[in-house]
Amino acid sequence: MTAPIKNILKAIQVLILLYLFLLSIEMMGMGFKLFGKSFADTLFQTTASPFAGLFIGILVTSLVQSSSTVTSIVVGMVAGGTLSVTGAIPIIMGSNIGTSVTNTIVSIGSLSRRSEFKNGFSAAVVHDFFNILAVLILFPLQVSFNILGVLSAKTAGLLVGTQGITFHSPLKIIINPVAQILNELLANNPLLILITALVLLFVALRYFVVILKSLLISRISSFFDKVIFKSTIRALIFGILLTAIVQSSSVTTSLIVPIVGSGILTLQQIFPYTVGANIGTTITALLASLVTGKTEALIVALAHFMFNSLGALLILSIPALRKIPLWCANTFSELVSNHRYLALIYIVTFFYLIPLLLIFIASRP
Repeated sequence: MTAPIKNILKAIQVLILLYLFLLSIEMMGMGFKLFGKSFADTLFQTTASPFAGLFIGILVTSLVQSSSTVTSIVVGMVAGGTLSVTGAIPIIMGSNIGTSVTNTIVSIGSLSRRSEFKNGFSAAVVHDFFNILAVLILFPLQVSFNILGVLSAKTAGLLVGTQGITFHSPLKIIINPVAQILNELLANNPLLILITALVLLFVALRYFVVILKSLLISRISSFFDKVIFKSTIRALIFGILLTAIVQSSSVTTSLIVPIVGSGILTLQQIFPYTVGANIGTTITALLASLVTGKTEALIVALAHFMFNSLGALLILSIPALRKIPLWCANTFSELVSNHRYLALIYIVTFFYLIPLLLIFIASRP
């Protein structure tokens, strides 16, 4: 078999494995939604304080695996009058932290390969640490001065009367029907769906990285270095645009994890891209709010956009702040790579147990 034919076959294998990888993420989200939908609906009605709302956002987004889904639900609830704007904004802020659970789970796919796992895990948790830092900076300002509510209300006043726009993610069009068929074959059982999704994820990741490295590592590294990830601005814009198109930061940030794990990209290169994905994901809630025609819904969607944009502006433009997520991700991934069981403990504890405990404490009279 000639070299060009071998390369064509490898390219086809990469596309198939990429499809399986994206399919596994879609199924994982569906499985978690089946587990957590009724629980999430109950939690949204119990925002006793901004602090409780923040951790409700983390927990619910970790359950449904999509900040876009959570913010769209919140926008709908605000439009329907069942949730106030001030109650909704902390949930939106918390959803930013919760959404990074998906790419952290994806990094577990290379748990048996220490070096690859360390790199991939750092690429996943840098998203966590950026979002945590953004919340630490902006949440006190929001609680004290309602900064996001005020800015969003003024901006919404300029956009009132804007016609609703709809947009369908191209990935959803090609992946969702297959995921639905598989879910029906699995009797819509959330446990079976999650197990199947994780099997697909591990298989796809294992062979995706192997084939990609053998086929493209020298060419793709050069392309990334010289074109897409050459500067902070380029990486940021690429993250915004790609996430706006696919309407899921979980997909775009998860996609970069195995690429960093394989050594094609570095943590420093993908950090602005991850921040851009945060901004790009806000397009879903903005579109949803425009469709409702309600000013309050638009205010909440704009608050999500402004939170991510202000966080990006502050952290990326101030060198001392920019170093914090990178240092935390490197340090934590070094620790976890030496004690890999900590990765599973981290996911369960940080995204589920701690938020649940703090919601219970904050909601008590």
